[in-house]
Amino acid sequence: MATATDRQKTAKENFAVPDSGERKVSLLVVEDDENISTAISEYFSRAGYNVKTVEDGLNGVKAALDDPPDAVVLDLMLPKMDGLAVCKELREKVGYLPILMLTAKDDVVDKVLGLEMGADDYITKPFSLRELLARTRAVLRRRESGRAQPSKDQAREPERGRYRFGNWLLDRRNRRLTDSNDQAVALTKGEYALLIAFLDAPQRPLSREHLLQATRIHEDVFDRSIDVQVLRLRRKLETDPSAPRVIQTERGVGYVFALAVEPV
Repeated sequence: MATATDRQKTAKENFAVPDSGERKVSLLVVEDDENISTAISEYFSRAGYNVKTVEDGLNGVKAALDDPPDAVVLDLMLPKMDGLAVCKELREKVGYLPILMLTAKDDVVDKVLGLEMGADDYITKPFSLRELLARTRAVLRRRESGRAQPSKDQAREPERGRYRFGNWLLDRRNRRLTDSNDQAVALTKGEYALLIAFLDAPQRPLSREHLLQATRIHEDVFDRSIDVQVLRLRRKLETDPSAPRVIQTERGVGYVFALAVEPV
């Protein structure tokens, strides 16, 4: 991480124009390195953000539940509760919340795990504060774009948004999957995107390339990660994941969602 002198120089040379708007964007920084959290807080505050910092995973979850921010900058290695566990907890209890994960490891396994747990992006230490700000703005734009799209669909088809397949019901308006007993089943961002791709084309063979595009979160997510996502989704949908009847393998092609899908 850059020194205080370097941070001051970076702020002078690369400082971005503050975000405009009536309400300031709120950012939660969960980072146990005081120098890093202070640097992020100062830089983002000058860019027009309301910033709150906490030093460990447990307090990070509590802060996000007590007052949900617009975005979270989350360190991977944290005391009391690591970043992957925090990310999973927030996805289950808060729903969609833009999360950028900080990692000191340049390891694709950590990156893929973070993304599969629900992180929207990652950045490896040491990093540029300007780049972090740009990435944060990008995930916030994607969130707003995602919110706008359903309204267009609903304008064309007001009842669209709920799908029944087998003993399952998915409500796309609140991203909620429930079983036959009306019990909610938590999905990561990757699992949800994969399920939507299948529901949009039921009983049709879909290639890994198609599914990769439909679920792509970051360019470094490799083709084989689709197989991992399918395996995880099978564990949640199948009675026996080792003998799948919902998501079946199509030899030489990819996968097929075998159930009929009914809009309700």
